[in-house]
Amino acid sequence: MIINEAFQDKILVITGGTGSFGSTVLKHFLTSDIGEIRIFSRDEKKQDWMRHALQAQYPEHCSKVQFYVGDVRNIDSVRDVMYGANYVFHAAALKEVPSCEFFPMEAVRTNINGTDNVITAAVENNVERVVFLSTDKAAYPINTMGMTKAVAEKVVQARAQKAYERGGTVLSCTRYGNVMCSRGSVIPLFIDQIKRGAPITITDPNMTRFLMNLDEAVDLVAFAFEHAEPGDLFIQKADASTIGDLAKGVMKIFGETETKIIGTRHGEKLYETLMTREEKLRVTDMGNYFRIAPDGRSLNYDKFYVEGNVLTECDEAYTSHNTNLLDVDGVVKKIMTTDYVKEELEGRPHIVEA
Repeated sequence: MIINEAFQDKILVITGGTGSFGSTVLKHFLTSDIGEIRIFSRDEKKQDWMRHALQAQYPEHCSKVQFYVGDVRNIDSVRDVMYGANYVFHAAALKEVPSCEFFPMEAVRTNINGTDNVITAAVENNVERVVFLSTDKAAYPINTMGMTKAVAEKVVQARAQKAYERGGTVLSCTRYGNVMCSRGSVIPLFIDQIKRGAPITITDPNMTRFLMNLDEAVDLVAFAFEHAEPGDLFIQKADASTIGDLAKGVMKIFGETETKIIGTRHGEKLYETLMTREEKLRVTDMGNYFRIAPDGRSLNYDKFYVEGNVLTECDEAYTSHNTNLLDVDGVVKKIMTTDYVKEELEGRPHIVEA
């Protein structure tokens, strides 16, 4: 990834910055000409871990990173970290599907209220650009995590135009599928089960999931940062695989073990959708990415009672069932692009917090 010169001497805030995404952003940005990176999270233990890791690995650059303990639910702490900032990558979220099913209001407070707080604080502090990270589970959501992220996307789109008019702040979203080896993802679980000699637990071998690595996730956010108009949503064209082939690919790298079918977890889908049929009406193909413009209609629907609106959806959504489906060899090649897998093979500690 090439760091845009727009970041030179600027201040970047990363909410949820101690997670996998934030760690990967640091890998790309820390040695660049960026002025300051503010890591904002509620987990002081992970902040301490990250601080010591940066001091050991990047002694000449670690002073660029400043740590802020706070929670997106608390607007005062969000205002504090936003003061003087130029850009924001909003990655803080509750993402674990079963946990959100059992504690839905916690997901609401973080994913929806927290997003609204980030927008409010960004506009108040004249932040130039904010990119919000969303998920494929927000398209046709069936679980609490997806539903709260879908509402968060709507909050961004609903507030985007006024935010731009009032302070010049550009709000945009990215939506992506499973990020391999990030917190809560299945590949580290499979690797651990193989190393312990335990059977790999598979929910449904025919279930399909999009596959992205962390570098691709950062590239998507950087693309949105560079190209977004207020309220835009960006999606990467992504490969996918069945969970059965994903398990076979991990075993091909780390060794064979038994497999055990355990059934789907709370709130899981058979396949994921990155772009709905309705959204495809507003899509622009930008090469490796799709741009979905916001629905610019106002609340005045009088003309639709007279004129109507014939096109309401396209024939097919963009899903993990109809994208490029990798075979086992393709899965092996894809997951070997992750630092986590490389470090596991070499027996090294993980630089990226997973």
